[in-house]
Amino acid sequence: MQAIAGPIGLILDVVFFIMIIHIIMSWLINFQVLNLSQQFVAQIWYGLNRLLEPIYQPIRRILPDTRPLDLAPLVAFVALISLRDFILPELLCNGRPLGYCG
Repeated sequence: MQAIAGPIGLILDVVFFIMIIHIIMSWLINFQVLNLSQQFVAQIWYGLNRLLEPIYQPIRRILPDTRPLDLAPLVAFVALISLRDFILPELLCNGRPLGYCG
């Protein structure tokens, strides 16, 4: 199972940190600490949106419309943490963390 658990754990860790960056950046943009008129900030923001939109879009279809507040990143983040820390270790590693299967 190490051959499966290692790459899956790595992919989930990378997605976790990308989502953290996206969430923090959205706060900084909303509180006007970062400005989307700066080219570098805009490129990072739109790149992160393009990466994470396939994850958020199905969740947005299920959730009710809360127009000023987008709950899809929160739901995706909680689902990712649950999958990474609880569900997959139980399925693949008999309860041990994904990095310590074997």
